[in-house]
Amino acid sequence: MSSFKRLDRAYKNAKTISFDDTSKFVFFSDCHRGDNSFADDFANNRNIYFHALNHYYREGYHYCELGDGDELWENINFESIFEAHKNVFQLLRKFHLGNRLHMVWGNHDMVYRDKTYVDRHLSSYFEPIDGESKALFEGLAYHEALVLKHSNTAQEVFCTHGHQADWWNYNFWRVGRFLVRVLWKPLQVVGIADPTSPAKNYKELIRIERRIKRWIVKNKLRITIAGHTHRPRFPEPGQIPFFNDGSCVHPRSITGIELENDHISLIKWHIDTKIDGTLQIVRVLLEGPEKLSDYVAD
Repeated sequence: MSSFKRLDRAYKNAKTISFDDTSKFVFFSDCHRGDNSFADDFANNRNIYFHALNHYYREGYHYCELGDGDELWENINFESIFEAHKNVFQLLRKFHLGNRLHMVWGNHDMVYRDKTYVDRHLSSYFEPIDGESKALFEGLAYHEALVLKHSNTAQEVFCTHGHQADWWNYNFWRVGRFLVRVLWKPLQVVGIADPTSPAKNYKELIRIERRIKRWIVKNKLRITIAGHTHRPRFPEPGQIPFFNDGSCVHPRSITGIELENDHISLIKWHIDTKIDGTLQIVRVLLEGPEKLSDYVAD
C-alpha cells in the first residue's frame, strides 16, 4: 500500500470534531514519555510540558496529541511510563473528563490502535496508597487521524501522526520496536542515535515531508497538521498548507501548534532566566498567528 493510500484511509476513518471561531485547540506530538531512565528523552522537558499543559487546561483548550505520546518501543508496557509521569497523566485525565482529550496513535504507540489494549492498560491504575484500582482513561479511544471541521464554513483541518508517509515505520513498526528495545535503547544511553528514525535522518525526513505535501496537493490543498519528523513546519498562506508541530523532546524546549479564534500559530515553551537569576517557563510565539481561513482549499 502506498503512502497516498495510507493517508487516504486515515482521512476516511478519522474522528470528526466540530469547531467554530471561538474554539481553542493545542496540538502536541512526539512526547515519547518513557520510564524516567537515562533513555527517557521526555524526562528532561517534563516540567516544561506539565506547566504548558496546565496553562491550556485553565484556558479551556482541547488537547490533541498527534502520536508517539508514549514511548512503547523502548518500554514494554504503559504501567512503567505511568509511574514515571503520574502527574502528567492525572492532568491529561482532567482533559478527558471534560471531553477535551483527542488522541492519535503513531508508530511508537501503534499498539493503541487496538481498543482492547487501551481498555486493559489505560482505563485504570493501581494506587498502592489506597490498595485499590482507580479510574484513569475510561472509555478513551485512540484514532489514526482527526478531522476538525468548521461548523459554518465546513473548512477542514486534517491531523495525523505522519508515519503513513514512512513505509518502514508504518509497515515494519514491530521490527523497529524490536531493534530499539534490544539495540538502540542501550546505545542511546551513550549517545548513539537510532538511524531509522526520521528525526535523526535528514534525508528520510525530507522524503517523508515531500510525500505528505504531494498528498496535500492531490487532495486540493487540504490543511494538514502532522508530527513524526520532529521538525516544526509553518507555511505562509498561499504555500502548501503542511504544518508540523515539532516535538516535546527538543533540547530544553517543546513546540506545538495552537488553533484559537480561527487563527493558527506555532509556539515554543522553554526555560528562561529572569534578571534576578531565577528560572521561569515561558511561551514564545515562533510563527503566526495566521488566519485559518486564509489557507483556502480551492
